[in-house]
Amino acid sequence: MADHLEASVTLPSDPASVSAARSYVVGTLAEWGLPSDTDVADTVRLIVSELATNAVQHTFGQSPTFTVDLALLRDEQLRIGVTDSHPRFPKRLPAAVQQDNGRGMVIIRWLTAECGGRLRVRPTREGGKTVSIELPWTTAQDPGPAHPATTAPQPTDTL
Repeated sequence: MADHLEASVTLPSDPASVSAARSYVVGTLAEWGLPSDTDVADTVRLIVSELATNAVQHTFGQSPTFTVDLALLRDEQLRIGVTDSHPRFPKRLPAAVQQDNGRGMVIIRWLTAECGGRLRVRPTREGGKTVSIELPWTTAQDPGPAHPATTAPQPTDTL
């Protein structure tokens, strides 16, 4: 495989784009050697869903589009970033037991850490932000545990 692969898609900030982002990422990763029926692909699918949902829901109409970027570096590291043009960074929300939403970043951070990766939030030059994850690249030969059953994010977790 090449030392560096990249792919990108820009979508309208619309709820229907979450599914499109998820499909785009899983399809691209399948082309790069990660079958879509693995635990790792399921984890990536959930992370992308949460990132794209945040880009749609929490920009309050101030970001007409969002961009999903993928990069595979030296068959070792996968980077997925979602960029929108809204300047507000994700906020740490109080962990209310009755809260129906607001846990997306907790889920993203937990899943990323479980895969041995990290989460980053960076401003863009244009005044928006990119929320990205970096994961060790895993192919079908080394699927690794994506959804451990022994732990789960606690309601007291924030961002």
